[in-house]
Amino acid sequence: MKKLTNTEIEKKLENLTDWDFYDDALHTDFEFDNFKDCMSAMNRIAFECEALHHHPEWTNVYNTLDITLTTHDAGGVTELDFKLAKAINHIVEVEE
Repeated sequence: MKKLTNTEIEKKLENLTDWDFYDDALHTDFEFDNFKDCMSAMNRIAFECEALHHHPEWTNVYNTLDITLTTHDAGGVTELDFKLAKAINHIVEVEE
């Protein structure tokens, strides 16, 4: 998969709510009502990750979830990262 240019990434970010681009990766964080809701979202996201064969770098502390997306094989952000970011936004929106 081809690494996107910074210009391509910035253009795509215009249509992607709550994500930022820095350190050659897409970043976001979500805050849930409680730990259970956060873990539920993480489990749903995990199924999407497996289906796409693409996995985030993420951390969870109680009710917060921090996510970083990058395609290591390409050395930066690719279309696959944006596809997963959109799926994550849809999952979290449904959870909220």
